[in-house]
Amino acid sequence: MTRPVPRPVDNPPNPWSSTHVEYLDEPPPARLEVFHDHARSILARNDSPDIPFRWSLNPYRGCMHACAYCYARPSHQHLGFGAGTDFDRKIVVKPDAPALLREAFDKRSWVGEAVMLSGNTDCYQPLEASYALTRACLQVCAEYRNPVGVITKSALVRRDVDVLARIARESLARVMLSIPFARDDDALKIEPWAARVSRRFDAMRALAEGGVPVGVSVSPVIPGLNDHDVPEILERARDAGATTAFMIALRLPGEVGPIFEARLREAFPDRAARVMSQLVDIRRGRVDERAFGARMRGEGPRWEIVRQLFHAHARRLGLDARAPIEAPGRFRRPSAQGELF
Repeated sequence: MTRPVPRPVDNPPNPWSSTHVEYLDEPPPARLEVFHDHARSILARNDSPDIPFRWSLNPYRGCMHACAYCYARPSHQHLGFGAGTDFDRKIVVKPDAPALLREAFDKRSWVGEAVMLSGNTDCYQPLEASYALTRACLQVCAEYRNPVGVITKSALVRRDVDVLARIARESLARVMLSIPFARDDDALKIEPWAARVSRRFDAMRALAEGGVPVGVSVSPVIPGLNDHDVPEILERARDAGATTAFMIALRLPGEVGPIFEARLREAFPDRAARVMSQLVDIRRGRVDERAFGARMRGEGPRWEIVRQLFHAHARRLGLDARAPIEAPGRFRRPSAQGELF
């Protein structure tokens, strides 16, 4: 059976006109195109040993944050779009995601494994302020007491502290804020439409104060560009309430390589050659590593210095390497009479 083709939306919603505009930075100048994808299923199964979860859910494809290093860029080509500006401005929305998630949870084969939002593109990118698909999926998880993990660069996650706190109380929830740079100015050059670094730390603090376990993903670590930021990021995360942390080395699969290098040379002309040289050094002579088990980390003396730096400060600050997101035995399907019974 042929998969339905995503259909363009004639008048896409403007997230900067939503009631949650206070969580968003300034709108990008480029024209936004939105497509609806009426998928038949919503949970993706991950078999990679590099990833600590089996199931992921992506309400959106493409990402308005426009991070130059995003490993998900090549996946946009499967839709007939490009990995460059198409990825940033042609966003595919899955409006049926909450209903499909409920359908998956109702299957007798589902036993309540953790679901990660998202495994590909950011589930709290600006369009979430209009569509609220991530919030609706979280509400389904709360209803079924299904454990949840979230990773995002967006301050919009603060909006959902209520439902995330409920999941944390009744099952298990954890939110990881992705913060690879310590300063707003540096981040702006590589991840131009993601939330400012300072606002991500504010979101982390709000979640922690609301009872939601939070952590920091210092990812990607780009040798020669942001590796010196690691101690400051970890310390600020601890002060904002984080209890866990991890890092991932930069990898540039397929078309991501030239996109990242072009942005790097434009934004950091004095450091670009050194950064690319050090990246090749930690990737065994390449800019990418495709082998399972090695994709998320570097190798060699240069990477060992970064690894030791990260772990020394994480231990000093009491940040766990990777906390689990599983809550065995707490999943349950709502009864026909509702939650009263």
